[in-house]
Formats: sequence, C-alpha cells, structure tokens
Amino acid sequence: MRVPIKLQTNKTTGSVKKIVMLSDLHVGYHIDRKELSSWVDKINDENADLILIGGDIIDGRMRPLIEENMAEEFRRFNAPVYACIGNHEYYTGKKAAEKFYREANINLLIDQTVTVKGINIIGRDDRTNEKRCSLKDLTGHLDMRKFTILLDHQPYHLEQAEEAGIDFQLSGHTHYGQMWPINWIEDVIYEKAHGALTKGNTQYYISSGIGIWGAKFRLGTQSEYVVAQLPITIKQNTAKNKRDRNAN
Repeated sequence: MRVPIKLQTNKTTGSVKKIVMLSDLHVGYHIDRKELSSWVDKINDENADLILIGGDIIDGRMRPLIEENMAEEFRRFNAPVYACIGNHEYYTGKKAAEKFYREANINLLIDQTVTVKGINIIGRDDRTNEKRCSLKDLTGHLDMRKFTILLDHQPYHLEQAEEAGIDFQLSGHTHYGQMWPINWIEDVIYEKAHGALTKGNTQYYISSGIGIWGAKFRLGTQSEYVVAQLPITIKQNTAKNKRDRNAN
C-alpha cells in the first residue's frame, strides 16, 4: 500500500522534494527476489530524490540473498538509498549484513550522520546495542538549520527525537502486530505502534513494514511504503524573496 504524507518545516531542505521510505523488508526465504523486484519497480515509479529504509532489510539468513543475488535487485533503485540497522541484522550477523549492503549500494548508517542533497540523515544503531550513541552525540556536530531526518528502527522513547531537535523520525519494527489482535497489544506497548505522530516540532512515522516476518500473511494490518513530500517553498526563502522584491 502506498501511504502519502506531507512533511512540514521552516528549515532548508536543499533539493529534496520527495522521499520514499520503507522498513522491515525481511528479504530471505519468505520474501524472494521476485517479490523484491516488484517493490523496486513500484518505488522507482515514484522518481524520488531519496530512498530511506528503517531497518530489518534482511530476515535472518544470508543464504537466500546470496543464492538469488538479491544485491543486484537493490542496485536497480533509481535514487540514493540510506538505511539504519535493525535487530534482524544482528540476528543475521552484523558483519555479513554490512558486506551485503555494500554490494547492494545501500548506504548503511550505524550511529553515523551524513548530509545529502541539503538535508541531514542520521542512522542510529539498533537498541540491541546497549552502548549505541545518544542522539545528543549524533547531532552535536550537525547544522540543525538543515532539515534533519532520524532513522531509528525501534520506536521507543520517541521524546528523545523531539528533545534533540529532529524534524522527522522514521521507525518500523512493530509490523503493527502483523496479525490481529496483536496490534491491540502493541498499542499498549508503544506510544505509537503505527502511523503518523507529531510531538512539538517533530514529525514521526512508524511503519507497519512492507515485508512480513514468521508466517507469510497479514491479518488486519497492511504492507506499506511511505511517500513523503517536502515543501516546495519554505518560509526563509519566501522572506528572502520578499526582501529582494522590496529592494528592487
């Protein structure tokens, strides 16, 4: 399912106007190359400026990815791809996952930041690593006047992004239970188990994931990818243009 959202900001967004976001692909024995290929086709049809993945690209075994040469399929994406790590990458083996992502042309950010096309992207290590960096450490050297996106696989302690001045956070992990009525339980566990949320000046989207885990079916939940539209104009530019007109 295609989920469109609009991101609001007064900050500079560079040249980025459209971002496709997804999480929890879980490619492997349940999600094969044929299904992955159909996802790549849909995402490429969006002609996005960036593609962001919120963790759990790999289900848990490297063998099916290697046998089907799935890295080749990922290389078909027609926009730069940035991703954070998820808990399933730890199940697979962190080093093996990192090697696969390099082969797949996926820029994996593990407690790392990068500025791409005028926006900041932070990829946080999964909370599986209890010694992962704090958001304060990760944002300390960034120019926060730029629109800043956080990729953090598990949606715990959402207030931290707001406190750190993050503009948008993408998380996944929950699958929104994948099968009813587990989603009811997740609504109790998480502040937000699925969908959009705003806290102060920070927007969030918790994805139910495009893939599945365990059984190959869903009940009462949806497989999805998110298409985020950024403002074409921003207040700073509008004010500058007004000053320029007055000067003339």
